[in-house]
Amino acid sequence: MTLSEQQVQAALKEITDPSTGKDFVATKSARNIRIDGNNVALDIVLGYPAKTVAADIQKQVTDKLKSLPEIGGVFVNVTSKIVSHSVQRGVQLIAGVKNIIAVASGKGGVGKSTTAVNLALALAAEGANVGILDADIYGPSQPQMLGITTKPETKDGKSMEPLERYGVQAMSIGFLIDTETPMVWRGPMVTSALEQLLRETNWRELDYLVVDLPPGTGDIQLTLSQKVPVTGAIIVTTPQDIALLDARKGLKMFEKVGVPIIGIVENMSTHICSQCGHEEHIFGAGGGAQMCRDYNVELLGSLPLDIKIREQSDTGMPTVVADPDGKIAATYREIARRTAVRLSEMGLDHSSKFPNIVIQNS
Repeated sequence: MTLSEQQVQAALKEITDPSTGKDFVATKSARNIRIDGNNVALDIVLGYPAKTVAADIQKQVTDKLKSLPEIGGVFVNVTSKIVSHSVQRGVQLIAGVKNIIAVASGKGGVGKSTTAVNLALALAAEGANVGILDADIYGPSQPQMLGITTKPETKDGKSMEPLERYGVQAMSIGFLIDTETPMVWRGPMVTSALEQLLRETNWRELDYLVVDLPPGTGDIQLTLSQKVPVTGAIIVTTPQDIALLDARKGLKMFEKVGVPIIGIVENMSTHICSQCGHEEHIFGAGGGAQMCRDYNVELLGSLPLDIKIREQSDTGMPTVVADPDGKIAATYREIARRTAVRLSEMGLDHSSKFPNIVIQNS
């Protein structure tokens, strides 16, 4: 009996991609199915970076196809293809950047910058080309978190080259000023500086640019939503009622300006004692999950209040690179994959496909 493509597709419909929760046929990931007698070869092309789980997916698909009757050899090639997704209408795109992820919080002190840098590093660990823009002009923290002390170079006197650490491109006002120099600027100067950092940096073929926003819903957030092509936003909160109150305001702000919410990250969900390992909900429990239910958004992941996260970020080696095989780094990578999956399910950006219209006298 000769193997048919219908049999192969039927088998692929019976297994689920752990990251998407859907089968590989429904997501159109299964491509180029080639049958030679009773041997089958195919490509699994994922819409999100999945370097650390690619081998598991390959085994999952291979094992399923090997269960077919009369099957011979099975050859499965797993790759990722990251594409651009739609943004707010009328906003000029950024050269060299496919997708922009805003990481925001309504309230300060909830671990937003730590989440942003570990998200960027986790996306890079999964195989994506990633950059991070520190949009907190008054209190830039990414230079210390990434351990970068040098200043960016310029090749033409007009634009800057991003600095790089741990395979992630980075730009921050903190690279350009002394660490103890306060930015005593009014709103218009701050928003102008943000646009310059974003548009005058020579980003190099980024799949994702993570933007670490300052807390609140002020000038920078408004500038970002009106002038920066944001693919989606992540809200970082703690389970505490006060933090959730402000996080809800941040979420509603992005909804009002037409920026999709990718999901919510609940930080400091539990406290882990460094002495005995006891875990408890010191800031309350279930607040992030309840907020997700109220606004019909996804809880991307929950992270503990662990002294190692703070220590590693303060020393310029965030958790994802300091302890890549640890439980917390695994959680950050899972959040990164869920973020990328949610983006992959959003509308595609076809603006580059349209020809330029030129009016000329003939």
